[in-house]
Parts: sequence; structure tokens; C-alpha cells
Amino acid sequence: MALLELADLCAHYGRIQALSGISLTVEEGEVVTLIGANGAGKTTTMRAISGIRPISSGTLTFDGEDITSLRADLRVVRGISQSPEGRGVFPGMTVMENLDMGAYTRKDRKGLAQELDRVFALFPRLAERRTQVGGTMSGGEQQMLAIGRALMAKPRLLLLDEPSMGLAPQFIQQIFRIITEINEQGTTVLLVEQNAQQALSRADRAYVIETGRIVKTGTGRELLDDPSVKEAYLGVA
Repeated sequence: MALLELADLCAHYGRIQALSGISLTVEEGEVVTLIGANGAGKTTTMRAISGIRPISSGTLTFDGEDITSLRADLRVVRGISQSPEGRGVFPGMTVMENLDMGAYTRKDRKGLAQELDRVFALFPRLAERRTQVGGTMSGGEQQMLAIGRALMAKPRLLLLDEPSMGLAPQFIQQIFRIITEINEQGTTVLLVEQNAQQALSRADRAYVIETGRIVKTGTGRELLDDPSVKEAYLGVA
């Protein structure tokens, strides 16, 4: 049984259809990546999974339970947490306050201390800057904070939307290494990413989305070697 299953998902912005029957699965323990051009429907798919974007039709199943109509906050309680596109840190709050916001659904205070230790082990810079206000941090540091905040909910499924967007090359390498480490620690990852080379090289499986439809799927390696994917997303003719 898949941890996450999307079946024929459709979503609209007004009269514009953003998703046209998306179906995909994420198995427990996998890194699955979704690649596509700007406007293809990647972020809409992530928002539909997290419950931020209502869907028009189709079903969403998580750990065997239909969550299609479940509120976004209750999806966090079930085990789905998102680091959004653009990072979305609370700019006037400190690092610690941002991390606390990620844990707002948690009741187990002892578990919270363990999660904080995990986040600081993954992102030592956050530990060093725990009293710094989020809005004064660099883009790379804010991305670390956004992922750390999502991890504070102790998700079974971590949704990462464009984690490398706007980052310097050294930060991109570091963020992807940490994503691999998070997965190796037992967290399933669904990754939306413009950096197809990095994403596919770390993915167990991958989907290509174009104009709201899944047009190709395979292992990360298969899509890295696919001529049409190379031409469209890897800059290789």
C-alpha cells in the first residue's frame, strides 16, 4: 500500500484548469520528485496534497485513509508537512519562534526536544542563530529554516517545493545533501524542483508534469537518461 496516492486529481483557479487528472504514488521511504516547466502544475499539486488548494475532483489517500476533504491542519497531524515555494519564513520571528510554529500541532513536549536536536544536527547554522530574526537571514539560511520548521511536525511525508530556488551553488549542494540525509533517517520525501539534474539524481522515482498532466514516469536514473527529458530539462540536446 502506497503511503500517498493521488487518483485523477483535478484543480482549478477560477475557470483555468491547473491540474487535469493527476495520478501518482509515493511509497514509504522513497524520494519521489516531480519536475516540469514553470506553470506546469507542480506547486498546485503540492498545495492540493497539503490541503491549501481545494481540488475539483479526484481522491487523495494517505496511509490508506481518504484525506480528500480533510483540513490542512489535520493533514499535518496525520503526518504531512510542507516547506513551501519561496520559503515563507515568518520574517519578524526568531529562528526558535519559527521552529516552534512548525510544531504547533504537537502535544508531546519530550518528542519536541528530540526533533529540535535533529533539526540542529542537520542545520548547525540554525543552532548558532537561534535568536536571529528570520527576515534578516540569507536565502540559503531561510531555506534551512523552512525545512527545519517543516521537520518540527515530525512528518512521515515531507513536501519540499523548490528548495534550491534562488540559492547560491554551494547552498544548493548542501540542501540536496541534507534532503538525502533526511530521507535516510526515515522520512519519505516528495520533491518539486527546477534543478532536474540534482532532483533526478537523488530520486527513487520521478514524474514529469506538463500543463497539468503527468506525461512521463520512471526511476530517477531512467529519466536522467531519457533523451526527451535531457533536452527539455537538463539542457542536453
